[in-house]
Amino acid sequence: MRNGTPALLAALVGLSGSALAYRGLTRGVSSARWQRTNHAGAPVTLLEGPAYLIGATLGAGAAGPAGVSAVLGAGAFGALDDLAGDGASKGLKGHLGAAARGRLTTGFVKVVGIGATGVVAAALADRERADVTGVDTVIGGAVVAAAANLVNLLDLRPGRALKATVASAGALLIAGGGPRGSAGPVGAAGALGAALGVLAPDLRGEAMLGDTGANAAGALVGVALVERTGRAGRLVALGLLTALTLASEKVSFTAVIESTPVLREVDAWGRPPR
Repeated sequence: MRNGTPALLAALVGLSGSALAYRGLTRGVSSARWQRTNHAGAPVTLLEGPAYLIGATLGAGAAGPAGVSAVLGAGAFGALDDLAGDGASKGLKGHLGAAARGRLTTGFVKVVGIGATGVVAAALADRERADVTGVDTVIGGAVVAAAANLVNLLDLRPGRALKATVASAGALLIAGGGPRGSAGPVGAAGALGAALGVLAPDLRGEAMLGDTGANAAGALVGVALVERTGRAGRLVALGLLTALTLASEKVSFTAVIESTPVLREVDAWGRPPR
């Protein structure tokens, strides 16, 4: 990993920022709007999402405006769905189907909004690059939006979405900088650090990212990927993310994970024994 000091600083800022924010929010906010029931029927708080958002924004700040805009944009539209969504339509297919029937859901607004903020973030990431075109920037925006959506799809069991964030951000850190140097790794470090800061309560089943945090986490990792790739890399990433998203409409990720021994062990790691 090149330019290790800025990346390490971003990770530490993200970690401490999300951890302190989680502690402050859970002590100071008691609204039932931030409460949910998880897959096991236990009450959890969604305040982990805003806490992650705060930590990731602080951590990404050292990488420039692209990551910050992606985190804030995706997190804001995610919060809209968390606080105002009716839950009647599920998945991308459900929201698009509802829109086709003339019913506007918060999920559809989120899809459009994160798509738009993804393009803005990609444009900020590409603003000083001579090796990419406007088409590449639009593809990059789609990568950011698709990554935000995929991490949200994984937020179904304790720790799952955060582990995916740590793994993908860690891979980008190991890979190092792209055409623009250190911006991508620093943004990835912010995503990783913020994830570690709220991992413990998530694994214990006390909190979950919700759309606010999961969309923000995926968007920041997406920007870090965009910052170190050109058209070919972005097309490969978009193809993979799209394939996984479409697969989620037909196949349960949880069923696949629980039927695959290695994935099942990784997924269960860190959770208290039942």
